[in-house]
Amino acid sequence: MPNSPLHDWDLAPREAIALQKRLAGQVEREDRLDPVGRIAGVDIGFEQDGAITRAAVVVLAWPPGAEGEFEPTTLEIVEQVVHREPTRMPYVPGLLSFREVPAALAAFERLEVRPELVMVDGQGIAHPRRIGVASHLGLWLDLPTIGVAKSRLCGRHREPGPARGDWTPLVDGPDDEVIGAVLRSRVKVKPIFVSPGHRLTLPTALDWVIRCLGRTKLPEPTRLADRLASRRGR
Repeated sequence: MPNSPLHDWDLAPREAIALQKRLAGQVEREDRLDPVGRIAGVDIGFEQDGAITRAAVVVLAWPPGAEGEFEPTTLEIVEQVVHREPTRMPYVPGLLSFREVPAALAAFERLEVRPELVMVDGQGIAHPRRIGVASHLGLWLDLPTIGVAKSRLCGRHREPGPARGDWTPLVDGPDDEVIGAVLRSRVKVKPIFVSPGHRLTLPTALDWVIRCLGRTKLPEPTRLADRLASRRGR
């Protein structure tokens, strides 16, 4: 499923930072999204004190042309994959994609179906160099991606309203560039951080995350990927 290789992964941190700065210019921030029939959720974990990277991908069937109300928790799982491999890079703040994306790409190679949209447990452009895990993965796959993070990496924001679906912009830099949204996904629960990864605008990314919210804090694609990733025996 991944396209032609973008670059080598065996890089020193300084080289990786320079590469991020170049790749950030290739991230598309406009909508280029085919009709969605399948949505993938991606979550990355680690085993053996970080020596093994564990990538989980869950593909859900999205009801094309569905009208009216429906419950996201009824979305059908089309396919799911867990891939493990030795971790390639130690943890370096801001360079998480070099630690996580290789295993995610290997998991996507094992899929028999190709999703039209990918939600990633991590940052999109809400990153100091505007290329978090979701953006980096999107460039490799040439697919629209969304970052759905549980915590803030960079930027400033006000507290969103208390109701489910309330949100406030996440801004960064001297010009208050909007790099994401701080979304109240569940009443009386800490917000999540949504940012476009690749081939999406923020309004479209936010709309898809809200549409995929079920009964928990996380949208169903990343919730199910997180659940699959936690089953270490699989």
